[in-house]
Amino acid sequence: MGMSTGAASSGGGSRRRRGKRRQPMAEINMTPMVDVMLVLLIIFMVAAPLMTVGVPLELPKTAAKALSADKQPITISVQRGGEIYLQETPVQADAVVEQLKAIAEAGYEERIFLRADGEASYGTVMQVMARISAAGFKNIGLVTSQEKAASKASAATTGAPKTGAKS
Repeated sequence: MGMSTGAASSGGGSRRRRGKRRQPMAEINMTPMVDVMLVLLIIFMVAAPLMTVGVPLELPKTAAKALSADKQPITISVQRGGEIYLQETPVQADAVVEQLKAIAEAGYEERIFLRADGEASYGTVMQVMARISAAGFKNIGLVTSQEKAASKASAATTGAPKTGAKS
């Protein structure tokens, strides 16, 4: 009997030790949440530029810096074939000003961006801009794409500077 009590007491002691080792985990695992947040961040970074304006254009490239805009401006787009869009709605050249007045919340102080395809007729672009300006809108901006720094650097290093005189 002495042996049986010793074996029973040693078995009970080992149960208590196992119970102390397996306490419930009180920490939150942050890794899955961080992974989900990073994936959402990437998705929004890719999707944000696609949500601006739906009229596809090949904008001319310039070295101008981007403007900071606190409010979304009204956008007028001129496509290669001369089609004119107010925001994403096709509009005739004669009706641009009337529809622009109808949607301009700030009146004649409304910020208007004029986007034109690089292959669009210069006359058509200037005709639209002249109509908007003649109607009284003064805050008109032309939208372009920024040039890449590499193309400017290669243009500066290749070839001598051009002058008006021939040698």
